[in-house]
Amino acid sequence: MIPERLEKFSSFLAMEVMERAQSMEREGANIVHLEVGEPDFDTPPCIKEAAIKALSDNRTHYTHSLGLLELREAVSEHYHEKYGVYVSPERVLITSGTSPAMLVIFATLLDPGQEVILPDPHYACYPNFIDFFSGSPSFVKVYEDNGFQYSVDEVRSRLNGNTRCIVINSPANPTGAVLEKEIMEDIASLGNYVVSDEIYHGLVYEGKEHSMLEFTDKAFVLNGFSKLYAMTGWRLGYMIVPQDFIRPIQSMLQKFFISANSFVQQAGITALREAGPDTDRMVAEYDRRRKFMVKRLREIGLGVVREPTGAFYVLANARRFTDDSLSFALEVLEKAKVAVTPGIDFGKNAEGFLRFTYANSIDNIAEGMDRLETFLEERKPVAPKV
Repeated sequence: MIPERLEKFSSFLAMEVMERAQSMEREGANIVHLEVGEPDFDTPPCIKEAAIKALSDNRTHYTHSLGLLELREAVSEHYHEKYGVYVSPERVLITSGTSPAMLVIFATLLDPGQEVILPDPHYACYPNFIDFFSGSPSFVKVYEDNGFQYSVDEVRSRLNGNTRCIVINSPANPTGAVLEKEIMEDIASLGNYVVSDEIYHGLVYEGKEHSMLEFTDKAFVLNGFSKLYAMTGWRLGYMIVPQDFIRPIQSMLQKFFISANSFVQQAGITALREAGPDTDRMVAEYDRRRKFMVKRLREIGLGVVREPTGAFYVLANARRFTDDSLSFALEVLEKAKVAVTPGIDFGKNAEGFLRFTYANSIDNIAEGMDRLETFLEERKPVAPKV
């Protein structure tokens, strides 16, 4: 018998689409992949060389459960240099990606029935982490006409004695939105714990991203190396937590994970201290792709009200063509041979949208847009609901 907490789990539709696309490829189809947020760039050479050296030096044993001190110091230096905040290295905990960090953070914060405020749309996996610990997601809708920014008034109206924390994700998956500084300040002023997912920091093309640590000490920050440094398969992340939570989280890390991979941690030190020129080149190319994709999506009839300015996603409005984004995404895959993620993967408020990623070459993006244009020209828009 499967436990109830697992029966409640929803599937990850981005992965479902990708796996269906891969099955079609094995049968000979040529698919343009615009569905999964994984950089197409190779990991920068200096990072790979650091890992090879660590292996040659036999850095292959357990580390401290919090992570290598030098890596935690490098994270502390990074947050001081970029955001002007001082974070003690003892508050930095290294993990095998941000998913284990989310797991232990919500395990630490939640008793059954306690509420977590989330934006809708949101990263698809957030509710699963909350449900796993019998928490209760409380969704606050964010809208395309104001760039998917949180309404602080709406967040405030949801607060009650059962509210445990507020989740923010800036730059955001799936919208690419970067939260305005004033909104982050206002959220911090509410006095609740904030779980701030900062995994797309560094991937910003207009304006500047801010860390929640600039505004409150009651922040649990999630960050890592997968996106900015093109290190998805390396599985290296970290969290920064309030002082009082270090020890209980450390106990879970010791018992559930022991430590993150030792030679990968060595590579993380190099990423933070030496890979800046490499990431600058990647960010410039992402920006070029972003502008091209937004222009083409608008030309072929999909709605992009305000250009996304961060991460590598565009959440495009396809409601003139469908009110069932999953069926529509599968139809696009089968007929146009373009893999995209249905909006419903990210919450009810994203139904009728499609998420596109520009973490692919501009040639592949251009081919995908041309195929999609042909598909949409042959497909009549749906009549609006009365």
